[in-house]
Amino acid sequence: MASEEKSLNFIEQIIEEDLKSGLSNNKLHFRFPPEPNGYLHIGHASSIALNFGLGLDYQSPVNLRFDDTNPEKEEQEFVDAIKKDVEWLGYTWSEERYASDYFQQLYDWAVLLIKNNKAYVDSQSSEDMAIQKGTPSTEGVDGPYRNRSVEENLDLFERMKNGEFEAGTHILRAKIDMKSTNMLMRDPIMYRILHKEHHRTGDTWKIYPMYDWAHGQSDYLEQISHSFCTLEFLPHRELYDWFLDQILDENKLRPKQREFARRNLSHTVVSKRKLQQLVKEQHVNGWDDPRMSTISGLRRRGYTAASLRHFANTIGIAKRDNLINVSVLEFCIREDLNKIAPRVMAVLDPVKLVITNYPEGKEEWLEAENNQEDESAGFRKVPFSRELFIEREDFLEEAPAKYFRLTLGKEVRLKNAYIIKGESVIKDTEGNITEIHVTYDTDSLSGSGTEASQRKVSGTLHWVSIAHAVKAEVRLYDRLFTDEAPDGYKDKNFLDFVNPNSLEIVTGFVEPSLASAQNEDKFQFQRLGYFTVDKDSTASKLVFNKTVGLKDAWEEKGKKEENSINNSLKDINKYFKVETKAERIAIESAIGESIKNVSSFSLLQNSLKKNSNNNKSSLLFAQFILKYSSLKSSDFEEEEIKKLYTMSLRSESTYVRSKALLNLRDLENEAFKNQFEDDILKLYSNPPKNASEREIEILGEMVKK
Repeated sequence: MASEEKSLNFIEQIIEEDLKSGLSNNKLHFRFPPEPNGYLHIGHASSIALNFGLGLDYQSPVNLRFDDTNPEKEEQEFVDAIKKDVEWLGYTWSEERYASDYFQQLYDWAVLLIKNNKAYVDSQSSEDMAIQKGTPSTEGVDGPYRNRSVEENLDLFERMKNGEFEAGTHILRAKIDMKSTNMLMRDPIMYRILHKEHHRTGDTWKIYPMYDWAHGQSDYLEQISHSFCTLEFLPHRELYDWFLDQILDENKLRPKQREFARRNLSHTVVSKRKLQQLVKEQHVNGWDDPRMSTISGLRRRGYTAASLRHFANTIGIAKRDNLINVSVLEFCIREDLNKIAPRVMAVLDPVKLVITNYPEGKEEWLEAENNQEDESAGFRKVPFSRELFIEREDFLEEAPAKYFRLTLGKEVRLKNAYIIKGESVIKDTEGNITEIHVTYDTDSLSGSGTEASQRKVSGTLHWVSIAHAVKAEVRLYDRLFTDEAPDGYKDKNFLDFVNPNSLEIVTGFVEPSLASAQNEDKFQFQRLGYFTVDKDSTASKLVFNKTVGLKDAWEEKGKKEENSINNSLKDINKYFKVETKAERIAIESAIGESIKNVSSFSLLQNSLKKNSNNNKSSLLFAQFILKYSSLKSSDFEEEEIKKLYTMSLRSESTYVRSKALLNLRDLENEAFKNQFEDDILKLYSNPPKNASEREIEILGEMVKK
């Protein structure tokens, strides 16, 4: 390991301190313990990189252990997918283990706990058990079966194992402390009855261990030195240690559980339950849909193992949960693909371009560099002819002064080819451009060294020769969710934020060098982004997935929306200074349009919360957000929105009061509206001196209603 203490993360510091305290280096042993109930996601990639990275740094073994204790949700399909993902990420495990390998030992230890009066069979219903267990603020009480005799508990537990009882009739609980401040220590469940076939043990077992019972004991059996897990397991550490205390052999190594923070990724979800919901409800096309945060989905989209390892190392390990912007992940894949992806030409929204002075029937094979970042990548030949496809957006018949693409009377360069000049267009009966006619400078071939070839022009366009073009289906993937934290809102369903434009399928044309491209081959489509060949691709039909654009369009959009909010806040001050109603209407209309164009739920929410203060400009802006945005009062905590309305109705400004009254009037939640009845009656019966006619009119409507 690195010798400088400051270069170590807190996990490495724990290990270093244990080594200094006498732990032998050859006793270090790590594990990655997924439950095979779904596909691994980007969060698992960080955990994989942590545990296997420690194994590499300390030259210590790392087990791949499947915590397969729940046959209701686990399948061999998931086991195989997990193994494939770990291998693809570039890691090798020392041993492949399963919690189910230890079912007999776990059962024997459970019997030992019963004999030592540390476990008992409980026959309460789950509802009664929940009541008996108490709450975080109230102590639990002993259940009616807590003091069963050892003999009765042993008999019942064996009969549970033999399948004599229905699921739910009995459970085995550890006997610890029903008054513990840690709810997990209030006699936790160790075994439950499940008449389900297990993917490895078949129907041998009728009872299955709970995770908390199986996990620490599995670590102990495998002599894992450090058991690293995420922060939600911090309260479980006390139970982890208590269970070990019951079975520990002092001559063997005792595992140590320590926790690190989840690194959640923006604009996605990593909950297996939610990922499964996306699949089952067909919001996506399977676990490996390229929009999914699963490792298999990212691989199919075109992410490389190196980029995911780089991402894990970039975000590091922390003690506090944090939301990592997905742009960090996108940066990692751009950086990797920029080095390794060949540059090719593809046109995704084609319009025909005809070089009128280029001889009919003639074709040239021009030299094109494969990757300027890689000297060893070499060159390829690209066919050029009289008729080409270019992107429709690369031409404007009438263009502004700072337009750097093709227009009439203006020159641009065709990449690796000639300088052309726009001459005329042909349109269909509806006025759509069907052909662009240009002329070319015969002496301007790129790289020819002629004076004409070195002439500076305003732009360079990519293109594909129509006669040689290969048709391809191109799947333009975008972020699956429109909000940075789709599952981060108490009263919002994460599905409300599914991006309706997360997939667009177009027919494009690519240069002929791509005709033989194979699954997972990666390319940079020049000026468009990075693309990878999809598994659906065949010899007769090429299919490409967009991995990522050359630039972060979402960052640009986010900055634009933030600027829109900030500029609207500045404009709101004018509202109070203008003299006429028409001027105020114009200002409100402009601000309303700006707010309508903001799609970021979190930006709107934060803006409203930030402006819920006693400043009249802030209050008016918050009311405008409620009126013009997609947000509703129900998107906020009731106390927050109540505070906003209370301050608005008591504002010194008639304009603020009027907008609040109008928004209240239009609310459908009558119970919420009724909370402001006294404020409204007070304003109506004793209007402020500055109350406008409109305010008094609205008050009259609301009181009479």
